[in-house]
Amino acid sequence: MTYIVTARKWRPTTFAEVAGQEHITRTLKNAIVSERIAHAYLFTGPRGVGKTTSARILAKTLNCTNQANGEPCNKCEMCNTFNSSQSLDIIEIDGASNRRIEEIRTLRESVKYAPTKGSYKVYIIDEVHMLTTESFNALLKTLEEPPEHTIFIFATTDVHKVPLTIISRCQRYDFRRIGLETIKNQLLKISKSEKVEVDDQSLTLIAKKADGSLRDAQSLFDQVIAFGGTTIKAEVVSQMLNLIDEELYFRISDSILSKNFVEAFDVSKVLYDNGWNYIDFMSGLIEHFRNVMTVILKKDASLVDSSNSIKQKYLEYIDSFSESDILRVLSYLSKAQNELKLSQNQKLLTEIVLSHIIGFEKTSTISELLDKIKTGNLSSTEVKKKANVKTPPKKEIHILAENQSSNNYTSSLSNKKDEEKNDNAKTNDKPTPRKEVISNVEANLSTEESSLINAIINELGGKELRP
Repeated sequence: MTYIVTARKWRPTTFAEVAGQEHITRTLKNAIVSERIAHAYLFTGPRGVGKTTSARILAKTLNCTNQANGEPCNKCEMCNTFNSSQSLDIIEIDGASNRRIEEIRTLRESVKYAPTKGSYKVYIIDEVHMLTTESFNALLKTLEEPPEHTIFIFATTDVHKVPLTIISRCQRYDFRRIGLETIKNQLLKISKSEKVEVDDQSLTLIAKKADGSLRDAQSLFDQVIAFGGTTIKAEVVSQMLNLIDEELYFRISDSILSKNFVEAFDVSKVLYDNGWNYIDFMSGLIEHFRNVMTVILKKDASLVDSSNSIKQKYLEYIDSFSESDILRVLSYLSKAQNELKLSQNQKLLTEIVLSHIIGFEKTSTISELLDKIKTGNLSSTEVKKKANVKTPPKKEIHILAENQSSNNYTSSLSNKKDEEKNDNAKTNDKPTPRKEVISNVEANLSTEESSLINAIINELGGKELRP
């Protein structure tokens, strides 16, 4: 028997088999059961999520003679004729190769004829956005008031290229990207039927590479089987798909904690030796620290799209980083990613970027530091380390005494200022000398507190409290 690829062999034949689009299949089934059939449908969404498949199932169900609960029976004459691609009442048209106005005129003439055996004559136009503007205009009148026995089903990945006049005449259904777990479950089901042994990490790698497309995942699955046989391991999948080893990302995050700068150059060498793309590595590193952030915030790995073994590794970082630390790393990596795309030496820039984030020191908020001071949990050694500055030597401050003789200024002061000075002397309303204020502040602060506050002020670009 001729080999059939997985995407075709496992193509759904009923609405129940369509994965990840329950919001659409339920609506279509209810419409069929209640006999509320529209004359035109528009299916839009990413590639490989079931648009054309759903259109075929809908067309088959409408002409099925033994349908039950909105599902085709796949046993009657009409279903068998359609499954063998011999139906004359269900016509599939490729919008890319039949985009001219001449083909649309031919279609307009053919819709007048009644179906041969079925109840409806269904036209499925795939990639409808490829039609020319003239073709869309020629279709408007027929689409608005088609014969009772005619139904149009349009499928497209670029709905923004379809004129609004066409969209307004159709019932629009937006197909969503298929989730990671849904793709993994489908591949696991296929692997059991095909007697292929595959581990959870391998399924995760394939599903992530597919990026929400079940058809892409099935195609990759065929490639992996052809490469590694009926026993599939994560190492085989990574080698075949040339995927970057996730262990490299954990090596970087561990080196930040241990301040191991050599790791930056070791990781860069591994990337270069394996021929991996530096931009892809940077994107993966950003996703890695994003996963670390979610684990820190939620205290679990529910938001991490990966295998169970990888999720356990992320859980080890719950108390290792703070939110501000991860935000600094993510912000720096996002800027570096844009620079990397324009760099002439991506290897060198990657090493510099990794060295920078490894050199990031842990941060603490002012509130946290003050709480440690109050509770006595902040030692003088830790204060000096966080301050990272030496206590400056005290400098003598010379302040003009308030009771200095006014005879030295008689020649430069006006009569009005003399009167104001006399009035102040009478009311005894003298300002507190500056030297006394500084002494009061210093008396209330310990050496560690003063050093820490000076470091915070310096970090904010201000001047020290104690010169």
